[in-house]
Amino acid sequence: MAGELEFERPISELEKKIAELRSFMAEKGIDLSDEISRLEEKLSGLQQNTYENIKPWDRVQIARHAERPTTLDYISLLMTDFMELHGDRLYADDAAIVGGIAMYKDVPVTVIGHQRGKDTKENLRRNFGMPHPEGYRKALRLMKQAEKFGRPIICFIDTKGAYPGKAAEERGQSEAIARNLVEMAGLKVPVICIVIGEGGSGGALALGVGNHVHMLENSTYSVISPEGAAAILWKDASQAKRAAESMKITAPDLKELGIIDEIITEVKGGAHRDKREQAAMIDAVITQSLEELLNLSEDELIEQRYKKYKKIGQFSFVTDSIVVK
Repeated sequence: MAGELEFERPISELEKKIAELRSFMAEKGIDLSDEISRLEEKLSGLQQNTYENIKPWDRVQIARHAERPTTLDYISLLMTDFMELHGDRLYADDAAIVGGIAMYKDVPVTVIGHQRGKDTKENLRRNFGMPHPEGYRKALRLMKQAEKFGRPIICFIDTKGAYPGKAAEERGQSEAIARNLVEMAGLKVPVICIVIGEGGSGGALALGVGNHVHMLENSTYSVISPEGAAAILWKDASQAKRAAESMKITAPDLKELGIIDEIITEVKGGAHRDKREQAAMIDAVITQSLEELLNLSEDELIEQRYKKYKKIGQFSFVTDSIVVK
C-alpha cells in the first residue's frame, strides 16, 4: 500500500492476501469465498483493534502522512469562490501560508492556513509548510481585513513550526508571531481554528488564538516535536516515540486538558484515506461553531476568547508563606 505506516503493516499484508485470493479465484475459477470471508472477518477485527488503540507516536505518523489533506484541499471541498490574496505589503509573499476570501455556504469568510507541498518541488516552494515572518504578517493583514468587513475567520493549522533560519530571525520572526497572538486575541469577529495535521510550537499558535479550537482526531499540537523534545531531555532524538507518549500532544490529551474544544472524528486509518468524507466531518463542526459564534456581539466574542485562554493551565503564587492555587 502506498504511504503505508509501520503500525498498519499487518493490515496491509492481510488486505494484500485477500486481493491475491480474489484474483486467483477469478483467474482459475476456483471457489475460495469461504477462505476470503474468513480473512475479511479477521481483517475487520484487526482494523478495529488497531485503530481503536492508536498510540501517540502512531498519531504523529498519521499527522505527517505525505498524502494527508492540506489547507487548500479542504478549502476546495468546503468552500466556493475562493480568491487567494498574496503578500504582507512589507516584504514578500510567503507560500507556506495561504489565505483569502471565500463563501462558506451563504456566509462570506476569510480563510487562512499553513500549506505544505505534495511533492519535493512544491515542498521546496512552500518551505515544507514552515512560514517566514512575512507569512504571519500576511495572515494578520487578512485577519484585520476580515475584521473591517465583518467576516468570520477560519484558520487551518498544519506546520512543524515557524522557519528557524537566520533570515527569518533577521526579519522579525518572533515579533511577527507575538503580534499575531496579541491581535487575534482582540479580533471583533468569530475565529475558528482547526488543527488538521501537525500543530508545532509558536508557528502553529500564530494562527491558533480562536473562539473555538478544534483538532482532527489524529493531529498533534505541541510546543516542540517529539524528536526535539527527546534530543533535549535524553540527548537522543531516537527516543521520539518515548517523548510522544509523555508530552500529551494528541487530540484526546488536549481535550482532557481543556486546551481544545472539540475532537473531529477522522476516517478510519486517517484523513488521507478519504478526504471528501473527512471534509464532511469538518464541515459539520464549522457549521456548528458558526451558528454559535455569529450570535455573539463583538464584545462577547472578545470576552469569550479571553475567558477561554485564561482558564487553561494551572498556576500558583506565594503570599505570606501561603500557596494560592
